[in-house]
Amino acid sequence: MSVVRRLLGALAVPILASGLLAGCGGNNDPTGAGSAQPSVAPDPPKPPAVSACYNLTVAAALKETASSAAVPCDSRHTSLTVAVGTFDPLRAGHLLAIGSAQVQQQIAAACRRQVDTYVGGSTENQRLSQVQAVWYSPTAAQGDAGALWYRCDLVISAGGTGADGGFVALPTRTRRLLEPHGALDRYGTCGTAAPGAPGFGRVPCAEHHTWRAKATIALPASTRYLAKPAGSKAESACRDVASQRAPDILKLRWTFEWPTQAQWAGGQRYGLCWLPDKG
Repeated sequence: MSVVRRLLGALAVPILASGLLAGCGGNNDPTGAGSAQPSVAPDPPKPPAVSACYNLTVAAALKETASSAAVPCDSRHTSLTVAVGTFDPLRAGHLLAIGSAQVQQQIAAACRRQVDTYVGGSTENQRLSQVQAVWYSPTAAQGDAGALWYRCDLVISAGGTGADGGFVALPTRTRRLLEPHGALDRYGTCGTAAPGAPGFGRVPCAEHHTWRAKATIALPASTRYLAKPAGSKAESACRDVASQRAPDILKLRWTFEWPTQAQWAGGQRYGLCWLPDKG
Protein backbone atom coordinates (compact mmCIF):
# COMPACT_ATOMS: atom_id res chain seq x y z
CA MET A 1 0.00 0.00 0.00
CA SER A 2 1.37 3.34 -0.93
CA VAL A 3 0.91 6.43 1.14
CA VAL A 4 -0.57 9.69 -0.08
CA ARG A 5 0.64 12.10 2.56
CA ARG A 6 3.96 13.95 2.51
CA LEU A 7 5.56 15.15 5.73
CA LEU A 8 4.90 18.87 5.93
CA GLY A 9 6.28 21.76 7.99
CA ALA A 10 5.98 21.97 11.73
CA LEU A 11 3.14 23.60 13.62
CA ALA A 12 4.32 24.80 17.00
CA VAL A 13 2.45 23.41 19.98
CA PRO A 14 3.00 25.56 23.08
CA ILE A 15 3.28 24.03 26.51
CA LEU A 16 -0.01 24.50 28.32
CA ALA A 17 0.51 25.49 31.93
CA SER A 18 -2.17 25.05 34.53
CA GLY A 19 -2.38 25.97 38.21
CA LEU A 20 -3.90 28.38 40.72
CA LEU A 21 -3.65 32.15 40.59
CA ALA A 22 -2.16 33.19 43.93
CA GLY A 23 -2.88 36.64 45.39
CA CYS A 24 -0.05 38.84 46.64
CA GLY A 25 0.07 40.17 50.22
CA GLY A 26 -2.50 39.75 52.93
CA ASN A 27 -6.24 39.48 52.52
CA ASN A 28 -8.35 41.09 55.25
CA ASP A 29 -11.66 40.26 53.55
CA PRO A 30 -13.19 37.55 55.80
CA THR A 31 -15.76 36.70 53.12
CA GLY A 32 -13.09 35.83 50.60
CA ALA A 33 -14.94 37.82 47.97
CA GLY A 34 -11.76 39.48 46.75
CA SER A 35 -9.68 36.28 46.52
CA ALA A 36 -8.57 34.87 43.16
CA GLN A 37 -10.46 31.91 41.76
CA PRO A 38 -8.86 28.75 40.32
CA SER A 39 -8.41 28.73 36.55
CA VAL A 40 -10.17 25.87 34.79
CA ALA A 41 -8.83 24.69 31.44
CA PRO A 42 -11.50 24.01 28.82
CA ASP A 43 -11.95 20.51 27.49
CA PRO A 44 -9.87 19.74 24.34
CA PRO A 45 -11.76 19.84 21.02
CA LYS A 46 -13.63 16.64 20.23
CA PRO A 47 -11.84 14.25 17.86
CA PRO A 48 -13.28 13.39 14.42
CA ALA A 49 -15.86 10.64 14.09
CA VAL A 50 -14.95 7.12 12.99
CA SER A 51 -16.87 5.86 9.92
CA ALA A 52 -17.45 9.40 8.62
CA CYS A 53 -17.34 9.82 4.83
CA TYR A 54 -15.84 12.61 2.73
CA ASN A 55 -15.35 13.62 -0.89
CA LEU A 56 -11.61 14.16 -0.75
CA THR A 57 -9.50 15.52 -3.57
CA VAL A 58 -5.80 14.77 -3.88
CA ALA A 59 -5.06 18.39 -2.96
CA ALA A 60 -7.05 18.01 0.27
CA ALA A 61 -5.37 14.68 1.02
CA LEU A 62 -1.93 16.29 0.88
CA LYS A 63 -2.79 18.82 3.57
CA GLU A 64 -1.77 18.28 7.16
CA THR A 65 -5.13 19.38 8.60
CA ALA A 66 -8.63 18.63 7.38
CA SER A 67 -11.12 21.20 6.14
CA SER A 68 -13.58 19.13 4.07
CA ALA A 69 -17.06 18.62 5.52
CA ALA A 70 -18.40 15.09 5.94
CA VAL A 71 -20.98 13.80 3.46
CA PRO A 72 -23.66 11.12 3.90
CA CYS A 73 -22.09 7.68 3.52
CA ASP A 74 -25.00 6.53 1.34
CA SER A 75 -24.00 9.18 -1.22
CA ARG A 76 -20.91 9.24 -3.42
CA HIS A 77 -17.74 9.55 -1.33
CA THR A 78 -14.03 8.97 -1.88
CA SER A 79 -12.79 8.73 1.70
CA LEU A 80 -13.79 6.83 4.83
CA THR A 81 -12.40 7.44 8.32
CA VAL A 82 -11.41 3.97 9.48
CA ALA A 83 -9.67 4.96 12.73
CA VAL A 84 -9.14 7.85 15.12
CA GLY A 85 -6.30 7.61 17.61
CA THR A 86 -3.98 9.68 19.76
CA PHE A 87 -0.30 10.46 19.32
CA ASP A 88 2.42 11.04 21.90
CA PRO A 89 4.02 14.50 21.50
CA LEU A 90 6.77 13.84 24.07
CA ARG A 91 10.25 12.54 23.23
CA ALA A 92 12.89 12.35 25.96
CA GLY A 93 10.92 14.87 28.01
CA HIS A 94 10.63 17.37 25.17
CA LEU A 95 7.34 18.51 23.67
CA LEU A 96 7.36 18.10 19.89
CA ALA A 97 5.46 20.17 17.35
CA ILE A 98 2.45 18.45 15.82
CA GLY A 99 3.95 18.90 12.37
CA SER A 100 7.39 17.62 13.35
CA ALA A 101 8.79 14.67 11.42
CA GLN A 102 8.78 12.50 14.56
CA VAL A 103 5.08 13.06 15.28
CA GLN A 104 4.04 12.73 11.64
CA GLN A 105 6.03 9.49 11.25
CA GLN A 106 4.36 8.15 14.38
CA ILE A 107 0.93 8.96 12.95
CA ALA A 108 1.83 7.61 9.50
CA ALA A 109 2.98 4.24 10.87
CA ALA A 110 -0.16 3.88 13.00
CA CYS A 111 -2.43 4.83 10.10
CA ARG A 112 -0.77 2.39 7.69
CA ARG A 113 -1.28 -0.45 10.17
CA GLN A 114 -4.90 0.50 10.77
CA VAL A 115 -5.77 0.72 7.07
CA ASP A 116 -4.00 -2.60 6.39
CA THR A 117 -5.95 -4.25 9.20
CA TYR A 118 -9.20 -2.74 7.95
CA VAL A 119 -8.89 -3.86 4.30
CA GLY A 120 -7.39 -7.25 5.19
CA GLY A 121 -5.78 -9.55 2.65
CA SER A 122 -2.13 -10.53 2.42
CA THR A 123 0.73 -8.07 2.75
CA GLU A 124 1.49 -8.67 -0.94
CA ASN A 125 -2.08 -7.80 -1.96
CA GLN A 126 -1.98 -4.65 0.16
CA ARG A 127 1.26 -3.53 -1.49
CA LEU A 128 -0.02 -4.26 -4.99
CA SER A 129 -3.32 -2.47 -4.48
CA GLN A 130 -4.37 1.11 -5.14
CA VAL A 131 -5.59 1.37 -1.54
CA GLN A 132 -3.90 4.27 0.22
CA ALA A 133 -3.83 5.84 3.67
CA VAL A 134 -4.49 9.51 4.36
CA TRP A 135 -4.02 11.02 7.80
CA TYR A 136 -4.77 14.35 9.44
CA SER A 137 -3.60 15.99 12.66
CA PRO A 138 -5.14 18.88 14.65
CA THR A 139 -4.94 22.49 13.53
CA ALA A 140 -2.70 24.88 15.43
CA ALA A 141 -5.71 26.23 17.34
CA GLN A 142 -6.88 22.72 18.21
CA GLY A 143 -3.37 21.82 19.33
CA ASP A 144 -3.28 24.95 21.51
CA ALA A 145 -6.48 23.68 23.14
CA GLY A 146 -4.91 20.30 23.93
CA ALA A 147 -6.01 18.12 21.00
CA LEU A 148 -3.77 15.07 20.54
CA TRP A 149 -5.84 13.05 18.07
CA TYR A 150 -5.20 11.99 14.50
CA ARG A 151 -7.67 10.93 11.82
CA CYS A 152 -6.92 8.01 9.49
CA ASP A 153 -8.80 7.68 6.18
CA LEU A 154 -8.98 5.00 3.50
CA VAL A 155 -8.91 6.09 -0.15
CA ILE A 156 -8.40 4.25 -3.45
CA SER A 157 -6.27 6.04 -6.00
CA ALA A 158 -7.82 6.52 -9.43
CA GLY A 159 -4.36 7.23 -10.87
CA GLY A 160 -4.36 8.42 -14.47
CA THR A 161 -1.84 9.99 -16.78
CA GLY A 162 -2.09 13.51 -15.36
CA ALA A 163 -0.27 14.93 -12.37
CA ASP A 164 -3.49 15.65 -10.51
CA GLY A 165 -4.99 12.17 -10.46
CA GLY A 166 -7.87 11.55 -8.11
CA PHE A 167 -9.67 8.98 -5.98
CA VAL A 168 -12.37 6.54 -7.00
CA ALA A 169 -15.78 6.45 -5.35
CA LEU A 170 -15.67 3.94 -2.51
CA PRO A 171 -17.93 0.89 -2.62
CA THR A 172 -20.68 0.40 -0.06
CA ARG A 173 -18.63 -2.16 1.85
CA THR A 174 -14.92 -1.52 2.37
CA ARG A 175 -14.04 -3.64 5.39
CA ARG A 176 -11.91 -6.65 4.31
CA LEU A 177 -11.84 -5.13 0.83
CA LEU A 178 -8.74 -7.05 -0.27
CA GLU A 179 -9.64 -10.46 1.14
CA PRO A 180 -11.86 -11.91 -1.64
CA HIS A 181 -10.27 -13.88 -4.45
CA GLY A 182 -9.79 -11.58 -7.43
CA ALA A 183 -9.80 -8.38 -5.35
CA LEU A 184 -6.74 -7.14 -7.25
CA ASP A 185 -8.62 -7.51 -10.55
CA ARG A 186 -10.58 -4.52 -9.37
CA TYR A 187 -8.33 -2.68 -6.92
CA GLY A 188 -4.85 -3.75 -8.05
CA THR A 189 -2.25 -1.42 -9.57
CA CYS A 190 -2.24 -1.44 -13.36
CA GLY A 191 -0.79 0.83 -16.03
CA THR A 192 -1.99 2.40 -19.26
CA ALA A 193 1.47 1.63 -20.68
CA ALA A 194 4.77 0.21 -19.48
CA PRO A 195 6.23 2.21 -16.57
CA GLY A 196 8.42 4.95 -17.96
CA ALA A 197 6.85 4.79 -21.42
CA PRO A 198 4.95 7.72 -22.94
CA GLY A 199 1.35 7.75 -21.77
CA PHE A 200 2.02 5.68 -18.67
CA GLY A 201 -0.37 6.25 -15.80
CA ARG A 202 -1.42 4.12 -12.86
CA VAL A 203 -5.04 3.02 -12.82
CA PRO A 204 -7.04 0.49 -10.81
CA CYS A 205 -7.04 -2.82 -12.65
CA ALA A 206 -10.80 -2.54 -13.18
CA GLU A 207 -9.95 0.20 -15.73
CA HIS A 208 -8.56 -0.44 -19.21
CA HIS A 209 -4.85 -1.21 -18.95
CA THR A 210 -1.98 -2.92 -20.73
CA TRP A 211 0.46 -3.61 -17.87
CA ARG A 212 0.01 -4.82 -14.29
CA ALA A 213 2.12 -4.79 -11.14
CA LYS A 214 2.31 -8.55 -10.56
CA ALA A 215 4.70 -8.86 -7.64
CA THR A 216 6.81 -6.92 -5.17
CA ILE A 217 10.59 -7.34 -5.11
CA ALA A 218 12.45 -6.77 -1.84
CA LEU A 219 15.40 -4.38 -1.79
CA PRO A 220 18.24 -4.59 0.77
CA ALA A 221 17.60 -2.26 3.68
CA SER A 222 21.22 -1.14 3.63
CA THR A 223 21.45 -0.33 -0.08
CA ARG A 224 21.67 3.17 -1.47
CA TYR A 225 18.66 4.50 -3.34
CA LEU A 226 18.84 3.48 -7.04
CA ALA A 227 22.11 1.60 -6.47
CA LYS A 228 22.99 -0.42 -9.57
CA PRO A 229 23.87 -3.72 -7.82
CA ALA A 230 20.54 -3.80 -5.97
CA GLY A 231 18.69 -2.75 -9.11
CA SER A 232 20.31 -5.51 -11.17
CA LYS A 233 19.32 -8.16 -8.63
CA ALA A 234 15.77 -6.82 -8.54
CA GLU A 235 15.61 -6.86 -12.36
CA SER A 236 16.74 -10.48 -12.33
CA ALA A 237 14.12 -11.40 -9.75
CA CYS A 238 11.44 -9.67 -11.82
CA ARG A 239 12.59 -11.59 -14.90
CA ASP A 240 12.11 -14.81 -12.94
CA VAL A 241 8.54 -13.75 -12.18
CA ALA A 242 7.97 -13.07 -15.88
CA SER A 243 9.43 -16.42 -16.96
CA GLN A 244 7.12 -18.28 -14.57
CA ARG A 245 4.03 -16.59 -16.01
CA ALA A 246 4.82 -16.06 -19.68
CA PRO A 247 3.33 -18.49 -22.21
CA ASP A 248 6.34 -17.99 -24.48
CA ILE A 249 9.69 -17.66 -22.74
CA LEU A 250 11.21 -16.24 -25.94
CA LYS A 251 8.92 -13.21 -25.70
CA LEU A 252 9.51 -12.14 -22.14
CA ARG A 253 8.77 -8.54 -21.20
CA TRP A 254 9.08 -7.11 -17.74
CA THR A 255 9.96 -3.89 -15.91
CA PHE A 256 11.17 -3.40 -12.36
CA GLU A 257 10.16 -0.11 -10.76
CA TRP A 258 11.95 1.37 -7.77
CA PRO A 259 9.87 3.13 -5.11
CA THR A 260 9.76 6.90 -5.39
CA GLN A 261 12.32 8.89 -3.44
CA ALA A 262 9.58 9.97 -1.01
CA GLN A 263 8.52 6.35 -0.48
CA TRP A 264 12.15 5.36 0.04
CA ALA A 265 12.61 8.12 2.61
CA GLY A 266 9.48 6.85 4.34
CA GLY A 267 11.01 3.38 4.73
CA GLN A 268 9.63 1.47 1.73
CA ARG A 269 12.18 -1.19 0.75
CA TYR A 270 10.47 -2.96 -2.10
CA GLY A 271 9.73 -2.17 -5.72
CA LEU A 272 7.13 -3.36 -8.21
CA CYS A 273 7.57 -6.00 -10.89
CA TRP A 274 5.44 -5.08 -13.92
CA LEU A 275 4.36 -7.47 -16.68
CA PRO A 276 2.17 -7.00 -19.78
CA ASP A 277 -1.49 -7.67 -19.05
CA LYS A 278 -4.67 -7.55 -21.09
CA GLY A 279 -7.41 -5.60 -19.35
